[in-house]
Amino acid sequence: MSSLTEKDRPIVQLLLNTGTCPRCILRFCCVGSQTLYRHPYKDLMKDLKEFLKNNQEKEDTVCFDVADPPCKRIRLEHAVEGPDDLNHNGALQQIPLVNNENTAVEDSAVKVCNVCLGILQEFSEADFVKKMCQKVKSADYQFTSFVFSVSLPPQLSVRERAAWLLVKQEMGNLGLSLAKDDIVQLKEAYKWIIHPRLSEELGVPVDGKSLFEVSVVFAHPETDKECHFLATACPDCFKPAKNKQSVFTRMAVIKALEKITEEDFLKHFPCPPSSPKNLCVALEIQCNNGAVFVAGRYNKYSRNLPQTPWIIDGERKLESSVEELISEHLMSAFKADSFNFSSSGREDVDVRTLGNGRPFAIELVNPRRIRFTAEEMKGLQQTINNSSDKIKVRDLQLVTREAIGRMKEGEEEKTKTYSALIWTDKAIQKEDIAFLDDIKELKLDQKTPLRVLHRRPLAVRCRIIHTMKSEYIDEHHFRLHLKTQAGTYIKEFVHGDFGRTKPNIGSLLNRTADILELDVESVDVDWPPTL
Repeated sequence: MSSLTEKDRPIVQLLLNTGTCPRCILRFCCVGSQTLYRHPYKDLMKDLKEFLKNNQEKEDTVCFDVADPPCKRIRLEHAVEGPDDLNHNGALQQIPLVNNENTAVEDSAVKVCNVCLGILQEFSEADFVKKMCQKVKSADYQFTSFVFSVSLPPQLSVRERAAWLLVKQEMGNLGLSLAKDDIVQLKEAYKWIIHPRLSEELGVPVDGKSLFEVSVVFAHPETDKECHFLATACPDCFKPAKNKQSVFTRMAVIKALEKITEEDFLKHFPCPPSSPKNLCVALEIQCNNGAVFVAGRYNKYSRNLPQTPWIIDGERKLESSVEELISEHLMSAFKADSFNFSSSGREDVDVRTLGNGRPFAIELVNPRRIRFTAEEMKGLQQTINNSSDKIKVRDLQLVTREAIGRMKEGEEEKTKTYSALIWTDKAIQKEDIAFLDDIKELKLDQKTPLRVLHRRPLAVRCRIIHTMKSEYIDEHHFRLHLKTQAGTYIKEFVHGDFGRTKPNIGSLLNRTADILELDVESVDVDWPPTL
């Protein structure tokens, strides 16, 4: 049971007279019943009209039968005296109580609320909810629950402050007090109204942890005009931002309202807030699904394919990449807006990745489709593999965001196995390279290679060659199988990079050496799980 009581009468009458809507009046009377706010607008207006007509003196004058208990209470304290009542230059205007209550109610019914600017009026009715649902359904998302968010014009905080100061003065006259935090927040009241209606229309429950978000962005044409005085009073709160069209953001306005004194506020903004000329505008109704993550392993069989798009100074060097060959099919299947590709290390454009492949993960942003069976994922993997002979993927599966962290954990402590075809300038015999097989845990000092210095910081990195096994081919060629610490630059270990990697194969053999071919034979990361 929640009710308006006799002490609320002057507040109801005052706010109706100044152009405030019934739902905002309930907020300022600290009514915490969610159900009550969902009553039809006309019924609420009628109830308030009846409430004002009733002259009984008992405490519980008009009761609204509801299931929810009140969540906020007016504190029955002696009001702390604020600044003395001021004159026209910033004073709280003295609002005469309306004698003809019928007139007050009827006028309020056709005006845009001077506090919420229509948010709790037109935008809380069934027609607008249906419009939101049509937008959601036409976007064709898969979802089993939703979370609702709303963005409000910043000046609503300013208008609410003005209305609060007005009510606070009236309550002070009654020997009562009203803290700002006692008022039901506009956004909270709006969600109380919208949540059950959206849930019913969409046929799924509201869930604060849902990954599917329905949001509505409201705007008002007079935001800058109504907030401008705050920029003059508190210039430090308003700083231009590259991605913001206006300095009057919600957070900046709230920060300024916390700094400005009541006296200065009343000098620059009307109290009660003036009747608005315009209703709020629903600028955007948006849907967004939380990202879906797909992982697997890829093999790269081409020596002319980069891992990611190779673009220099805006010019594309090669027509495709591993990333694109995989992601284009995932983007299409999941109907996503964009993607982010990551992997356990990377190979050069001319290096093949063989063996069980390299672990990778793709974040699919705002996907319309999110549910895939194991068989469907297997089919998607086959589609990718049939599309190109340059790559193959395996173990394609849905994973969580948290699981991707395992791919990067201890990346430099992992090992990788390579096969390198090496050329030497001087003739070699099998016995000349046999000693390489006996070298274990060889420590290298690798200065950032010249070929990557444009995108990597200059540093000396210590790396380890765990084992090597040589395979003699002819007088000038041999193959070297290496097991190394992840992050080792193999090409530089072979040719020395003009002495920037020490020791190197050239220095160990005491002759010039170069690398002709390099293959990654294994990436020893136990992720994702083998299917």
